[in-house]
Parts: sequence; C-alpha cells; structure tokens
Amino acid sequence: MKSSSEFGNIVLLNGAPRSGKSSICREVQRTLDGIWLNFGVDQMAAMIPDSVKPGIGLRPGGECPRLEPVVFSLYLSMYESIAAFSRRGFHVLVDVGHHEWYAEPMEIFSHCLSLLEGLPVYTVGVFCPLDEILHRREVTGYPARDQNGMVLPAVLRWQEAVHKGKTYDLTLDTSLLSPTECAEKIGEMLFQKK
Repeated sequence: MKSSSEFGNIVLLNGAPRSGKSSICREVQRTLDGIWLNFGVDQMAAMIPDSVKPGIGLRPGGECPRLEPVVFSLYLSMYESIAAFSRRGFHVLVDVGHHEWYAEPMEIFSHCLSLLEGLPVYTVGVFCPLDEILHRREVTGYPARDQNGMVLPAVLRWQEAVHKGKTYDLTLDTSLLSPTECAEKIGEMLFQKK
C-alpha cells in the first residue's frame, strides 16, 4: 500500500471564467517539479457531445435544469479520474468554477471533495475584480455587456456565486499577481505543507 507522500498533489483552482485559472495552470506545468496534469472545464468540454454542453461549465442561475443531473455526474466522474491519477503519483491541476446556483441544490463541491479524501488536496480561490474580468472578456472576444452597455447578468452571477460559502488553503488575486507569481505561491504552499 502506498503512503500518502507517494500520491500526487491535487491543486483545485476555483474561480470565475477569465479569472486566470488556465494561465496559472500552464505556469505550474512549466515551472513546478513533477508531471502536472490539467483537468477541468475546458478538457471536459472537448470530450462531451454538443447535446450536453456546456456540461460542467453550466453557468450559475439554473438556466438549463434538464442538464443538471448530467453536470452532477460529469463532475463526479472527473473527480474520480483525478483521484485515480493522484493515486498513481501524478500531480493534478483542477481548473473549475464551482457554484451551487442550480435549479435544485446538489452540493457538488462537497461531493467532489469527498471523492478526494485521503489524498493531498489543496484548494485555491482564484479571485479577479469585475472590472478586470470585463476587460479580459472584451479583449478575448467574449461578450461582457449587452447592447445598452450593461454588464451581462451571467457575468455578475459568476462573480457572486463562484466563491460563495467556500474556504481555501490559498487565495490569489490575478489582478495583482502574474500567472508566474501565482505558480510561485502555489509552489510555496506545497512546500510548506510537506
């Protein structure tokens, strides 16, 4: 039987779209020791059929209740895979935006974390102020405002819902820290926890 020190680290980055999670993941993969796998919304979207998209990327607000049972199952399946890779010694980055704003309460975040019990899991809240999120969405071609210049309700809901009720091992503000600096902070956290 493996000791817990032989398991790969799991770093769960939770934040709104355009908060900088994917850039942080790339920097962690580039700069930290070991093999770091990247799981999350983008990878799941690439593997699921259009009929269930956006899958785990379903926005806060219960816009599509028929998909919510699928979203729940996709999340659990993804976290079971993450646990399997960690048990094989791979480090795993989890790039997600967990929220509980569904038509029916599902407590997805707590269910997912329970699947990782006994493994070295670190939760990271990736924060970014609304003004910076709006700027990033606009420069990358993602709508942020309606035709009257008002911020889209979905963007506002993400800002409010993604961190609600969660505590983290580490918080990062990507308006103040570069992806490289964020990766360094994650590295420091992992070193201190050893």
